Formats: sequence, C-alpha cells, structure tokens
Amino acid sequence: MSIHNQDRLLVQIASYNTNLQGIFGLPQDLVDWLSPTLQVSNFLSREPRAPDIVAVGFQELLPLHLGFSGLSKRVINQRDDLILSQIEAYAPNKEKYTLIAKIVNVGVALLVYGRDGGVARKVCDVQTQWTGCGPLFMGNKGAVGVRFRVAGDDGGAGEVFTFVCAHLTAHEHKLSSRISDYHHIVRTLLFPPLPNSDSTSPTTMYSTSHLFFFGDLNFRVSLPSSHPLSGITKRADFVKALESEADRESLKEHDQLLLEKSKGSAFVGLREGQFWKFKCTYKHQLGEVEKYSMLRTPSWTDRVLYVTHTDSPENPTESNIENLLYTSIPSYTTSDHKPIVALLSLPSVSNTSTATSPTLRLPPSYRPTPDPRANLKRYLGRTLDRVVGFTWLVLILIGAGSALLGLAALVGGSLFYTFWRWWRVRSFVVPFDNYYARTVESYLQGK
Repeated sequence: MSIHNQDRLLVQIASYNTNLQGIFGLPQDLVDWLSPTLQVSNFLSREPRAPDIVAVGFQELLPLHLGFSGLSKRVINQRDDLILSQIEAYAPNKEKYTLIAKIVNVGVALLVYGRDGGVARKVCDVQTQWTGCGPLFMGNKGAVGVRFRVAGDDGGAGEVFTFVCAHLTAHEHKLSSRISDYHHIVRTLLFPPLPNSDSTSPTTMYSTSHLFFFGDLNFRVSLPSSHPLSGITKRADFVKALESEADRESLKEHDQLLLEKSKGSAFVGLREGQFWKFKCTYKHQLGEVEKYSMLRTPSWTDRVLYVTHTDSPENPTESNIENLLYTSIPSYTTSDHKPIVALLSLPSVSNTSTATSPTLRLPPSYRPTPDPRANLKRYLGRTLDRVVGFTWLVLILIGAGSALLGLAALVGGSLFYTFWRWWRVRSFVVPFDNYYARTVESYLQGK
C-alpha cells in the first residue's frame, strides 16, 4: 500500500524499558528509535510521510525510590523536551508536533504527540489515567493511559483513541500473575463516559474507536522440557537459533502471550504484528549490542498490540490496521531490554458526521466491566508508594547516597540509643537502691 492515503492516519508506537536509568537511559540522538518513517518511506513510497500520532512509552523510567515518591516531574519533562526536539528534527518534511498528553505512575510513563498540520488541531476531550498492580496495588507494576477524541471534519463526534502503556509481573513462572495484572488494568484503568453517551458510568479501555496496548508485558518463551533447546545447558544453542528467522518463527509457538491470547485468557480482541521478525528484546547484557545474558531464556517481553472498531471479532487474528513496521533497536545498550517501535496505518475514517464515536466490537462472551472499588485500590497503592518512597529517600539521605548504609546507620543508631537509655536508667537506679538499703538498715539499727 501507499502511506500517502491521507484518510489513513499513521500512528507510531515506541516502547522502552530503560532499566531505572532516569535521565541517563537514552542517548541524545533518538533517530534510530523514534524516526522509523525515514526507513519505511524507502520501500513503501517515493516520498516520506511523517506519523500523525506518536506515542512513546517507558517502563522503569527512573530509580524506584524517586518513582515511589512521585518525584518524576524533572525526568518526564526532560524526556518530553528531548523527544519533541528529536521527532521534529528528523521529521521528513520538518513537520511540527504538539504534546497531547503525558502521564507517569512510578516508573511507567506515556507521552503522546500529534502532528500540528492535522490531528493536533482536532484533538479534544483529553484524559489521562493510571493504575498499579504491584503488591497491594503499588505502582512498581501497572499501567498508564491516554485517551482523546479526534473530532470529525464536518462537526461529528469523530473517533476516540486510547493508548495504554503497561509493565506487568516479571519471571517466566509467574504467568498467572501477568494474566491477573492485565485483567486488573482492564477493570481499574477507567475513563469518563464517552461524549454524547447516555451512560454516566466510567468506561474501560475497550470503550474506544482504536486501542493500543504496549510496554514491557514480560511474557516469556516457555519451552517444554522435551524441547531440544530447553534448559539452561541449552541456552547458548537457543541464542544461536535466534539468528534464523525460521527458527524464531518456530520458537514463537511457545510464546506465552501468543498462547494466552489464542486461548482468550488475556488480550481479548487485540492483534499484533509479526514479532518474530526481530530478535528477542530481553535479556541482554548491558553495554552489548547483541549479546544475551545466560541467566534468562531470551524472550519477546516488549510488545505492541492494537485493535480498531472495524475489526471483526469473528476473525481475531486479522486487523484493518496495517502494520507497516514492527522491530527492535539493537544499538541501545544501557538497558537489558531493547526498545521497540511499530508504525501502524489505520483504516480510513468512514463517517465523521455521526453524533457518537464508533467503538470496538468484542466477542459476545467478553464484557469487560469496571471494578467498583477501582479508586480505593488505586489510592491505597499510591499511599503505600509514597510511604515506601519517602522512607527510602530518608534512608538514602542518612546513608549518604546508599539506602543500605542508611538502614544500617538507623539500626545502629537505634541500638546505641537503646543501650544509652538502659545505661542511664541503671546508673540512677543502682545508687538509689544502695542509698535506700543503707537508710533502712540505719533506721532498724537505731530502733
């Protein structure tokens, strides 16, 4: 197809687990990651075209003590300035962009931009949301979301776009936790009712015209024990097999996310491009372009999924969103993850004059419902985030930059204070007891 059909919006999704690097998690030149249209235009069209929407998601954005404390403003603002300057600098026709929304919860962040000449001037009803699915709903794992409406050219409602960036539970054996995380996000990442809707109830991320769900989803390649590449002793052979696209396509049959999606236990309705076309994004050795750690089975933990309102629930693997590009960026070496990027061509807008926006069609058996205790859970998690975060900060201050030294100093100080109090009490009580005994003895002798 040609990417010059202006009725088909181009959406660029980028995601990166930066390994708690904060402001040091990105090189200054982001062209390899955030400007893939320079490459795409070479084989799809004679003339380059810039994306209409750019969504950039991060996981493990900054050190946990800062994330828990909510002290992320400086880092997210620096990311915003850098990303905006880079996508404009490398836009094929020097297009300008406007930040539509940004949202961060602990280490999960999302920034969404719109092209000034088109989408950005029609954006309205911008909303942001967050939820945590760590221990007691803390935000070390969870999701953030951005929703907005692009009004129709003729005054109609237009279409609603929802972007969700997530970080789910880690480790291969915690598959059930990842599935629970997903359903928790669906039920607690809630938005206001759609415009012109008769309902006054909150809506889930599925109440939208287009849904994009991406991030470090942490699903692993889980090989059965009978597989010839299974086990840590075969890890080197597994890594070697990743060099071949045919072998990667065979290995993807053991990808947990693909299996669970096909069973309908998670990611209902969502589609995905051919992720096996690129190598596993995790776990890499720091400082290395293409060298895996032998501590984990390499896996496609970082993913981009999507669905649009014209997709049919009867054909769950086919989408009217065309995946023009889906790849990882091996040159980034400051994290054990590689960043990923997808360029998606949306279906043409069919009717913009209707009073209500079209919404996703889901299988009759799946009806996502909001959790009535969503806010209670979210704010319980956030309160615990702040308690843990500020306690952690105090320990770091006491320990001159080290929380462990701070904890040791606090414990040592408590023990010293306890001993000092015991010594003071003993040094007073013993002489008093001796004085009392002598007084009693003198009184008895005198009597």
